[in-house]
Amino acid sequence: MKQPEIDYLAVFQALPGAVALLTPELFFADVNEEWLRVVDRSRERVIGHYMPDDYADTPNHPNAVVARNIGESLRRVARTGRTETMELQRFDPTDTVVRPRTVEARFWSITNIPVPDAEGRVAMLLHRVADVTELIRARAVALSLQEAMLPAPRAIGHHPVAVRYRPAVRALEVGGDWYDLVDLPGDRLGVAVGDVVGHGLFAATVMGQLRSALSAASRSCGGPARALEILELYADSVVGAENTTVASALIDWSTHQITYSSAGHLPPALLRSDGSVEFLDRATDPPLGARLVQGPWSQATVPFTERSFLVLYTDGLIERRDEDIDTGLARLAASLTRHRGAGAETLADAVLVDLLPSTGLADDTALVIVPL
Repeated sequence: MKQPEIDYLAVFQALPGAVALLTPELFFADVNEEWLRVVDRSRERVIGHYMPDDYADTPNHPNAVVARNIGESLRRVARTGRTETMELQRFDPTDTVVRPRTVEARFWSITNIPVPDAEGRVAMLLHRVADVTELIRARAVALSLQEAMLPAPRAIGHHPVAVRYRPAVRALEVGGDWYDLVDLPGDRLGVAVGDVVGHGLFAATVMGQLRSALSAASRSCGGPARALEILELYADSVVGAENTTVASALIDWSTHQITYSSAGHLPPALLRSDGSVEFLDRATDPPLGARLVQGPWSQATVPFTERSFLVLYTDGLIERRDEDIDTGLARLAASLTRHRGAGAETLADAVLVDLLPSTGLADDTALVIVPL
């Protein structure tokens, strides 16, 4: 069968997204119609134009920073021959060079790709721009909703609690992580963290339902195990709640004991006054909806002394794709021990600095530290 002739110019124009083709010296060789639409320029103003000339006459303009970032990325790709996806770039359209259709800032996701010649040298640079403004706006709305459904950090009774919540920055969707603090009679505190499977507004709404249900159950039941039992019954009626993980603990200062139970969640850490760390893992059952045999949840109790800390967290704090979970737990324990003399707020900040990657989170992270 004769192979059909391929019209590569037509293929280039049909590529998804806004695409430009540049020389390694950063002169525009071609652009597709979507690229012209996104940047609102005519073809005559683009082809043969030297990209670094953008904003050369206005170096202090906010968009000049974007132009420099793009130029630096393209030069690296030309030099190394490796594809590079840039961090999101904010573009201010109130400008005389790029004539916007609106007055609102836009957010661009940019990928620069080397195009080699027959000998493997970089002959051209493919510059792809995706306008992700609406996704950013949707994520901001979801984050606001998620924050509204979480309790405001505050002192519970006589006990200040340090709370940190960090959304993922690599993804454009929120996650389903949550925490809860319940003031109970008799100088007791209920504390929990949980993680709904998935991301986005749907996961956030499921999170809100489960957090509220567990908060109510913790106020009316006889301990964490019973509260999780009731939560699982409720979760059966909530679409998207299956395989949610939860760690729940009851701190009693009158007896100096912590009673805890877990539904497939990472174990809480008890930082003792001598700097040793114990992971509370003696009462762990499968995630919600994953138990093969129904019945009472397991529950365990551990004593504590003054100047200790109870630490609950979600997987974004310690899990990395290329590491065993024990490596992340060991890293957390080492950080807690290293900063054991600090107060709860300082300790929380120090743990985040030690454990969160500098390149940004791939998953949401919740962290609760209770001074004992």
